[in-house]
Amino acid sequence: MSVGTDYLRYDGMGLAGLVAGGEVHPSELLEEALRRSEAVDPHLGAMASTMEEEARRQIARGDTSGPFGGTPFLLKDLRAQYAGTPTDSGSRFFAGTVPEYDTEVVRRHRRAGLVTFGKTKTPELGCNLATEPRWGGPARNPWDTALIPGGSSGGAAALVAARVVPIAHATDGGGSIRIPAACCGLFGLKPTRGRTPAGPDRGEGWGGLSVEHAVSVTVRDSALLLDATAGPDPGAPYYPASPSRSFLSLVGADPGRLRIGYSLHTPRGHDLHPEHRRVTEETARLCEELGHIVEEASPRWDLNRAGAAYSTVVNANVARTVADRARTLGRLPGPDDLEADIRRRVEEGNRTGALAYLEALDTIHRVGRQVSGFFETHDAWLTPTVAAPPPPLGTFDTDSEDTARFRSLIGRFSPFCSVANMTGQPAMSVPLGQTSDGLPVGMHFLGRYGDEATLLMLAAKLEEARPWFGRRPAVAEV
Repeated sequence: MSVGTDYLRYDGMGLAGLVAGGEVHPSELLEEALRRSEAVDPHLGAMASTMEEEARRQIARGDTSGPFGGTPFLLKDLRAQYAGTPTDSGSRFFAGTVPEYDTEVVRRHRRAGLVTFGKTKTPELGCNLATEPRWGGPARNPWDTALIPGGSSGGAAALVAARVVPIAHATDGGGSIRIPAACCGLFGLKPTRGRTPAGPDRGEGWGGLSVEHAVSVTVRDSALLLDATAGPDPGAPYYPASPSRSFLSLVGADPGRLRIGYSLHTPRGHDLHPEHRRVTEETARLCEELGHIVEEASPRWDLNRAGAAYSTVVNANVARTVADRARTLGRLPGPDDLEADIRRRVEEGNRTGALAYLEALDTIHRVGRQVSGFFETHDAWLTPTVAAPPPPLGTFDTDSEDTARFRSLIGRFSPFCSVANMTGQPAMSVPLGQTSDGLPVGMHFLGRYGDEATLLMLAAKLEEARPWFGRRPAVAEV
């Protein structure tokens, strides 16, 4: 096998199969991934740092057994700690944070045989739908480098779409797996709250809003990685019921006849971009063709109270994260250490009292109960992942002094994703369409709590009916 010629033909499972069969050595795959990164990242700016020598040491130790044995992998530069490797979190104030031990998800990545050779860019502390940290500069969309790749896992999505790696680590506290997956033409699954571990230092991210998983080029890679990482770590405060079979075994299985509701307007009644409306209608018809019952229907929840509660929880958690870093450094952040939006979040978070925080959590849990009623009669809710094509770089400016406009722009672009973070339900973005000028359009499916199984079965059937693996941006042809 010629690694350079054939690398693009395989997903992560495919590459691992080549290693297992003796057709290629993990070091050859690593060298190809490094070559591709060096070729495409000058155009994308999506790499935060490299771990080339650490990856070579892992291979030299023979530490590449597992279902993804020898597959090159990238870690988001946020939340996931890799011992001895800086985690900058897209922030000057956090630059040079070197953990002494791995987080549990990273340990499970290694046990799965993934070879991590670098970290991908994130907006500062993951708090933007674009990946344009002042510390390190913007990541760009590989389909059009003038546009955003989404956020906060935008660096990961850009590099997977450019086929540097077939799968990369990502996190999701408000759409941060699904939004960049949609912008870059990938599959992105946000698992159920608590499905993947947050330890060993914490029990949950952002008060239960955030969870870790991946963006990938195939459904089966996402399912296999979930098998490798799912399950509570010691001391986990909660964990959803385990499925009766592996997630990978669900890929290709018959989901049965599902009842799917779909929406052609945002929850606030705003119109979708015409291209996104078109792809949503096409996807609804495709689901009907696959034998499902499809109807216009959507869950309802208290939008205003939910939005305010979500902000309260996020801002309080951001304020605590900054306070922890300040204690470590022995100083408060200076005027140039944090972007304006993060400074405002810290100020708002510091003003949040204990009673207000508890009230916000109660509101979020009430949203979960309101939305769950829809899933007594429906198996999934279909919408576009975002309401419009990815906008130009600079649209979501975290240094803007106009806070209201900044947050309004975010809400108009991504009106569908954050409810899954509040309810804890699994959700996915599936790359089922394109705009007339060739930009990806992701379709969002919200599933029943704890039921990744139905989403994965549906996603695999959609992937079979409308294959996307062969669609890749021109920058990938290096």
